[in-house]
Amino acid sequence: MSYHHQQHGTSSGSRTATRNFEFGRTHVVRPKGKHQATIVWLHGLGDNGSSASQLLESLSLPNIKWICPTAPTRPVALLGGFRCSAWFDVGEISEEGTDDWEGLDASAAHVANLLSTEPADVKLGIGGFSMGAATAIYSATCFALGKYANGNPYTVNLRAVVGLSGWLPGARVLRNKIERSNEAIRRAASLPILLCHGNSDDVVPYNYGEKSSRYLVLAGFRTVAFKSYEGLGHFTVPREMNEVCSWISARLGLDGSRS
Repeated sequence: MSYHHQQHGTSSGSRTATRNFEFGRTHVVRPKGKHQATIVWLHGLGDNGSSASQLLESLSLPNIKWICPTAPTRPVALLGGFRCSAWFDVGEISEEGTDDWEGLDASAAHVANLLSTEPADVKLGIGGFSMGAATAIYSATCFALGKYANGNPYTVNLRAVVGLSGWLPGARVLRNKIERSNEAIRRAASLPILLCHGNSDDVVPYNYGEKSSRYLVLAGFRTVAFKSYEGLGHFTVPREMNEVCSWISARLGLDGSRS
């Protein structure tokens, strides 16, 4: 997925943020077969929901409805204040970086709002690439804790999370937060997560993706799969997407899955 500037359009109904985050256009890929699952897919920095939907439309997952929102356009510290589509502000991608909890909460709430109107018998998931992956993984931690960083309740029942070339925001403090609650421990253990990362990634370092996986396991997420791709940079390849398809089908028990 390329990095480029995209104008935003519609606004978010998020109630969790004090800043006004204007989210862009949402693109939907309808299921070609029986609707068994809905997954919100989050693009990378500077990208948009349209390009994400084009990638997902080509996948052999006929029972999934894909919802592809576009992030708000905002100044990004990592880019010297350049305005582009971003799920949250980020200054540096490292364990020492300061997390934009307000931005993360607003984006996670926007995703939850998109999932909240899906039929009760449909399984729900979140996935993403790069910064979108970080937002998806952050949503997994909100699900486990039952709340956002600002304390507002997180009410969506997630069944699967996928993160490609991403990282875990708030990695070092997660275990302590989850261990305070038996319910959080139970919910973390129930949620399968797939993380994929290329070992030649020069944007989000491979070892940071690997560490994020270990932090999730230490925090109590018992079903975390970490897949490494030799020679892969900061992009996706068909082999990776095929493995994503197989994992999603098996984890969500979709028709035709070979689990």
